Amino acid sequence: MALLEISVVPVGTSSASFSSHVTQAIQAIEEAGLPYQITPTATVIEGEVDELLHLAGVIHQNALSQGTQRVITHMSLDHRVDKPTELTQPMEAVFESME
Repeated sequence: MALLEISVVPVGTSSASFSSHVTQAIQAIEEAGLPYQITPTATVIEGEVDELLHLAGVIHQNALSQGTQRVITHMSLDHRVDKPTELTQPMEAVFESME
């Protein structure tokens, strides 16, 4: 499994808020049936690399379909092959090291 951190920034909208874009992205993630976690500035999704990259394209296109003239999508893909990776694992490892 891999982890994809994605943040979509619509540019040139009539509002400073983009919660509707986040809501639409979450709906796409839930339709794909993938585990995810929302953070204040991005969303992290767990899945296979191919499905994550496809989903990133869907999320990006959905943002454009809302009448936005420009969309900037930031992504970070963490693909570890030496052992299984789960959504909460990186955070758990940090917290364990702090004990």
